[in-house]
This record gives sequence, structure tokens and C-alpha cells, in this order.
Amino acid sequence: MWIANNWKDYQVIDCSSGEKLERWGNYLLVRPDPQVIWDTPKQEKGWRKMNGHYHRSAKGGGEWEFFDLPEQWTIHYNSLTFNLKPFSFKHTGLFPEQAVNWDWCSEKIKHAGRPVKVLNLFAYTGGATLAAAAAGASVTHVDASKGMVTWAKENAASSGLIDRPIRWIVDDCVKFVEREIRRGNHYDAIIMDPPSYGRGPKGEIWKIEEAIYPLIKLCAQLLTDEPLFFLINSYTTGLQPAVLTYMMSTALKKFHGHITADEIGLPVSSNGLVLPCGASGRFELKK
Repeated sequence: MWIANNWKDYQVIDCSSGEKLERWGNYLLVRPDPQVIWDTPKQEKGWRKMNGHYHRSAKGGGEWEFFDLPEQWTIHYNSLTFNLKPFSFKHTGLFPEQAVNWDWCSEKIKHAGRPVKVLNLFAYTGGATLAAAAAGASVTHVDASKGMVTWAKENAASSGLIDRPIRWIVDDCVKFVEREIRRGNHYDAIIMDPPSYGRGPKGEIWKIEEAIYPLIKLCAQLLTDEPLFFLINSYTTGLQPAVLTYMMSTALKKFHGHITADEIGLPVSSNGLVLPCGASGRFELKK
């Protein structure tokens, strides 16, 4: 498993009964997590001293209950700064487990020995975009949500990266890739973190099981002749590491790269165990 264990401003303190107790900077949040199917004693005092609690509704969705939590605050990961704010459906604007992938991408870019153009699809609030830009890449950041792209720009400004070569695009990711193919554009690296289900700006429906493989094949047409890397992340239980490996191995076969896939996770500080948080597949050019 690839574990995001370099955080200082974030930690999973404990998890039990479908919820996790997390520290985000100076604040404690309790949020639902479908992976937490165990019922262990909630002995950590944070369970009783939380600043915010997201209650899931039996009818779907849910709502936040706040106890002395600001509307917005920041946390840091190495040189990056992220603006957090609890918003709909339990999210805070950051998936901290992705830090293990940010580190991997950053190292690839820093040691590439050449200029690197990165395409980041379903780019959310820009964690991977900022990591790639800080490492020296030029990045095209694409997300269907105008609000998320605005949030990503705020994170770039807070991280001192707003003047880096980043293109901010609000668009349906599949349609953008199709247009880039027609334009003849190419990228040295592609990152994608697709949702299990979503809608584009004009109501386009995205179901990951149906759409992910055709998108990987499309993206293969955007890669340069010697691509640096291709990273896919999935929170969908059906897309296990072996499935990601199979899809990437067939769609990216002509590039003769090395493909690995594994679960990603976050350490749980109270017991030394690891909370699983999805899976990632990585293609990298053979040396």
C-alpha cells in the first residue's frame, strides 16, 4: 500500500462505526467513511471535543453540525497551502491521501531533465496541480465545476504559485480531451482523479465504470512519444489495483512503460493501523 505519511497539519486520529476522527490543522472533524465497517471503542478524547461533525442522512446526503469552527482556514503540506471550508456532502476541499501521489509526481518532474507539460483532469481544488507546478511543470488544470477551479486558483495564490504556467479550464473533461486531440496538442504526463458519478457543465453524465476506459484510450492519443507518467486514482471499490493495471497495460501498451497499482491509505495515529482510501495506478517511462 502507498501511504500518505508525510503530513504534519493533518492526521487520522481514530476511526470506528462508519466514521473517522481527523485533525485538520488546529481543528477536529468527524466525518463518515464507508470503509470503516468496524466497531472499536471510541476512547480518543477528540470524539468528545470535535469542532465539526458531518451527519449522514438515512435518505442520502446529510448536514454539518459545527462546534466552534471557522468558515475557512488553511493547512500546509511542504511548500503548499490549502484553503479549507466544509461544504456539501462531507468534503473539506482536500483529499489528504493524495499527498502520496503528489510526492511521486513531484519527484518524476524534478528528475525528468526536460520541460514537462502536465494535464490534470477532474482536478478539483488543485492539489496535484500545485504539486506539479511547484516541481517545475507547466500544468493544464481541467474541472467541470467553476467553483472548484476558483478554489484551486485561491490555493495557488496562497501557495505562491499563481504566476506559474498553469492554464485554468472549466470544461467537461472528456470533451476537453477530444478537442485537444483535434488541436494536435500533446502532454508529457497526465493525472486523473475521476469521480464515481458526476455531471459535466451541461449536464453530461459520467459513470466511471462505463467511461473510464474509453477516456484512458483517448488520453493515450495526447501523450508525447516518451511520456513521463500517467496517474489514475479511483475511489470506486470496483476499480481495484488489478483492474487499473489491466486497463492501463492495454491502453498504454505502445509506450513500453512500467505500470504499478496499489491501494493508497492514511496512517491512523491512535493504533498504528492504516485506513484504506482507494487505489491508484501509475505508468512511468522505463529508464
